[in-house]
Amino acid sequence: MFARVSTYTGTSDEIDEAIRQVRENTLAKLKQLEGYKGAYLIVDRQNGKSLAVTLWESEEAMSTSEEAANSLRSEVADALGTQMVGVERYEVAVSAQEGG
Repeated sequence: MFARVSTYTGTSDEIDEAIRQVRENTLAKLKQLEGYKGAYLIVDRQNGKSLAVTLWESEEAMSTSEEAANSLRSEVADALGTQMVGVERYEVAVSAQEGG
């Protein structure tokens, strides 16, 4: 599995709107992309920083989704008045969840 991590900065009062935007719009679009396996939005309410982590079944699926991901990142940043400051890509070496 592979992960793409996008970093956003904004203000702490934009966090709830970011969460709403991702739940109501972004997730549905991500789910339509081939190879999509899941997503996390991790927020720091103190400083307005957030990390969007998307999971992909293969490196090829992650690469194929790049154009759509670029568009989604821009949509989210523009709608919220935040700034996307970086994107990194990783191989997921270990995956574990509570109860599983």
